[in-house]
Amino acid sequence: MKKIAIIGASYLQVPLIRKAKDMGLETHVFAWECGDPGEREADHFYPISIREKEEILEKCKAVGINGICSIASDLAVQVVNYVAFHMGLVGNTLHSTEISTNKYKMRQAFVKNGIPCPSFSEVLPEGFKAEDIDINMPVIVKPEDRSGSRGVTKVYKKEELKEAVERAACYGFEKKAIIESYLEGKEYSVECISYKGRHSLLTVTEKYTTGAPHFIETGHMEPAEISEEKLEYMRNTVFRALDALEIEYGASHVELKIDDGSIRIVEIGARMGGDFIGSELVHISTGVDFVKAVIDIAMGNEPVLNRSRKEKCAAIHFITKDSDVECYKRVIKEHPEYLVASDVSNDRDHEVVDSSSRYGYYIMQAEKKADLEPYMPQMM
Repeated sequence: MKKIAIIGASYLQVPLIRKAKDMGLETHVFAWECGDPGEREADHFYPISIREKEEILEKCKAVGINGICSIASDLAVQVVNYVAFHMGLVGNTLHSTEISTNKYKMRQAFVKNGIPCPSFSEVLPEGFKAEDIDINMPVIVKPEDRSGSRGVTKVYKKEELKEAVERAACYGFEKKAIIESYLEGKEYSVECISYKGRHSLLTVTEKYTTGAPHFIETGHMEPAEISEEKLEYMRNTVFRALDALEIEYGASHVELKIDDGSIRIVEIGARMGGDFIGSELVHISTGVDFVKAVIDIAMGNEPVLNRSRKEKCAAIHFITKDSDVECYKRVIKEHPEYLVASDVSNDRDHEVVDSSSRYGYYIMQAEKKADLEPYMPQMM
């Protein structure tokens, strides 16, 4: 039996673990032991933090894995490609890993290759002086090396910058922050997969957020309603950006904004999008088994991207306030057939400060966008 290593054991990795087992693979899962569901789902679980890439490499060598992958985690991407490089398995290069998991180096690569993106500066909280920053307000301040809306703040006045920089740096592993110009326009994500440097665009996702100041994601819907002309423009820009980051294998999640027809790349994750975008919504909306494709590539096989059925509309609504719970109850009452899955917590005493602290979610499918719009968050 062939063996696959999976980095991470949270609920986000469970579809990956289950799909690998369905494909007849023996699953070897690595994560800090904390009772996550992937610990129980795995054939073999190793309580090793995903930050300990040397220790994971040695265990993978001892096990004799045939492939390694993860979904929805930038930190896991670093381990995946490190192990793949040292064991001669499929993965992106270490240089690609470096520039695709660090927002500052990512933007440097974009500028070098003529990819439209926000203007930006890298800053440290120590000795930071707002007057040294030459950028028009408002701006977005975020950690250099985190995802999931962690530490993100929209800042309108320079005198508020220092606090935002300190907050962002506190969330980051490298304790550095990025200050970038705020982009107007509608926000989308583009879900892609690459094999031997050939990119395929699977679908475009429309994003819902809480808006300023922290832009916590409250929902996603796909496919987004965009013209064929705009889709082609998007495809060309996104593929150029993937080339700039030297992404040749696996899933990618590209966040961008469109304003007056102009596209600006916000950032790219060289992995499947989180929030169930890749693991659930893409399959529902397109029929493409995205999770299987990721595993196939990790195991050295060309992915099958056939759209197995008619396209549907898929959406997820995250619970961040009581009105979201009421909306969930309305779906159950009015259109229970729309519901695909849900997990709504009764523990809503804490404040929602980022994606990881939301109170739950529900996933829906229907024939068209108009069916699901009444049950989605208000667009900010």
